[in-house]
Amino acid sequence: MALNLLLAALLCAVLCHGLYRERKAYRSIDRLLDCVLDREEITDSELKEGEYSAFVSKMARIKEVLERQAENAEEEKEQVKRLISHISHQLKTPLANLSIYTELLTSQEAEGEKKQELSRKIQKQIEKLDWMIGSLSKMVKLEQNAIVFEVKDLPVKETILDAVDAVYGKAEKKGIEISLLPFSERILRHNRKWTAEVFVNLLENAVKYSAEGGAVQISAHPYEMYTEIRFVDHGPGIPKEELTQIFQRFYRGRAARQAEGCGIGLYLSNLILEKERGFLTVKSVYGAGSCFSVFLKNARAGVP
Repeated sequence: MALNLLLAALLCAVLCHGLYRERKAYRSIDRLLDCVLDREEITDSELKEGEYSAFVSKMARIKEVLERQAENAEEEKEQVKRLISHISHQLKTPLANLSIYTELLTSQEAEGEKKQELSRKIQKQIEKLDWMIGSLSKMVKLEQNAIVFEVKDLPVKETILDAVDAVYGKAEKKGIEISLLPFSERILRHNRKWTAEVFVNLLENAVKYSAEGGAVQISAHPYEMYTEIRFVDHGPGIPKEELTQIFQRFYRGRAARQAEGCGIGLYLSNLILEKERGFLTVKSVYGAGSCFSVFLKNARAGVP
């Protein structure tokens, strides 16, 4: 009888100890989950010892992952807010101009040549809006990797000439000569359409900021892995302190603020070149001009 009572007492003690350990483990796990949910630091606990240590380690890693995701989500939210703010600011001026010109056009005073001039101004603002919306759309799609374009080994001279043709009219109006220095054809890794857009952005900037009767020079310089395409102008140049900022989204330097634009072109060009494994650099002397260089990879099969 005494032996039976002793065995019963031992069994009861074991069960109670097991229940106590389970409750203790449950309370500790509950505290760990609270730490994860409340984004509090996970401190040493009784679960650090023995069979539960791996569980605690995994909980700590889960907490770190969740915290990083939360931080990334906050950063993305701030980026979206800044982007919307910038887009709103960029669209405000042409929309306000359209409103003013339309009101003037419908007034009784708008007749003859004045009416035609207002119509031309309205058309110009519409074209500006169309360009801005198109550029913003391309920018967002490239940032989100929503555009996949094929990169091939192609002659670069044809791509350069596409860009020159696109800006020739603007250059002619200002009497600016665009010259392409002779070079042996280069077969480079690029997408003709998108790379031409990079060249157009650089040429349009060169024409825009150059004085009437100026000149823009294009040249090619081959290296072992890349070929450099240079765009040299003799415009106002860029202050040294702005050289690291001009490729930022919506950035406009002091000189650029006096001219039309919205600070997307260089940023968009960088995005395009990143997709092609190329890159863009600039050298400038303030008051004497700038040299923008596009580096594109040489063809895989070798350079002729």
